[in-house]
Amino acid sequence: MSVDLSQAYRDFPATERWTYMDVSARGLVPRCARDVLVQHLDERMFAEVNKNGYFDMMERVRGRFARHIHAHPDEVAFTKNVTEGIAAIAASIDWRAGDNLVICPEIEHPANVYAWLNLQRRGVELRMVAPRAGHMPVEDMVAKIDARTRVVTCATVSFAPGFRTDLATLGAACRSRGVMLVVDAAQSIGVLADDVEQLKIDAYAASTQKGLLGLYGMGFLYCRRECAEQLQPAYLSRFGVDLGDASEADLGNFEYRLAAGARRFDLGNYNFTAAVNVDVSLEYLERCGQPAIETYVLDLSHRLARGLIDLGLPVSGGAPGPHLAHIVTVGEMSAGGHDSTSDARMQSLYDHLTEHGVKLSIRRGVLRFSLHLYNTARDVERVLELVREWRQRH
Repeated sequence: MSVDLSQAYRDFPATERWTYMDVSARGLVPRCARDVLVQHLDERMFAEVNKNGYFDMMERVRGRFARHIHAHPDEVAFTKNVTEGIAAIAASIDWRAGDNLVICPEIEHPANVYAWLNLQRRGVELRMVAPRAGHMPVEDMVAKIDARTRVVTCATVSFAPGFRTDLATLGAACRSRGVMLVVDAAQSIGVLADDVEQLKIDAYAASTQKGLLGLYGMGFLYCRRECAEQLQPAYLSRFGVDLGDASEADLGNFEYRLAAGARRFDLGNYNFTAAVNVDVSLEYLERCGQPAIETYVLDLSHRLARGLIDLGLPVSGGAPGPHLAHIVTVGEMSAGGHDSTSDARMQSLYDHLTEHGVKLSIRRGVLRFSLHLYNTARDVERVLELVREWRQRH
């Protein structure tokens, strides 16, 4: 059964209340995921839990996510968020004083900054590169790589202003030099058709509450098998150890072998409630087809960007091109804080839109519109009409 993406909004009750363009903050939960959550809570309430069934579900979810990014299930671990996934990689590399990593921190979320800053206490050099007009400076990052570079890290889509990173170029350069490419996929997962094999990504951290249409408190960590099996987890639990078919509570004989691939990063009992939700959401996204979702959403975001430009608004990056994914930002970067703007005109426009039921965010001084499969051409036209109204008043 395929999904008509132009009608997907019908599966998301929130679209009846809002013109929702804020997936970059959090995505909407589809009705089918809500229904299975109610069933799960009823099982807990009436003491009808089958824990072995939960573990079977977790393996199903692991497999669904692996297919979603074109990986093998053994290359996927469960985390609680992006921060934990990135920290797991950063803390598991056998760093030596004088090693270095390359990063462009100004356009990263803190989740992909502090885990690396923490390595400075071990004598690791952070080679910080400045962005180019809000873009990830891939050529400059590659130029910083030398014989002591262990990692290059970046977002698949930047936190702000939300441009795509040229991962194909960066991945090829890192792989040819034996350098790990570690990415924060918070803003692309579930919306863009990320293929970790094709893009030569070595580690990929994602969470479930945005494009995967899930809940807070759960994430995934992909780590390419060849890389994972060279890493020693900073934290180890029974779930990260291979004891064959033994129970998860069996202690073993104190001699252990790490679990295959990324499974060594699993830590104890999982967030089963969030997994129940994302199991259904991943299945829903799979039926829609990730390449089809990307094509559909990018058509809408490019239409929105062109319309805002035609109305005279300062759209980040200008006319739509390869840099523009599903996030459209308006205003001047750094004209404000994390969720505020010092630009009175942009604040006025934000207030006008929110007063009329449009959900969007302010990030680092710019208005951020971010779309997913539940958005429609009607949503785009409504936002543009509201902007026209605002311009006439101001």
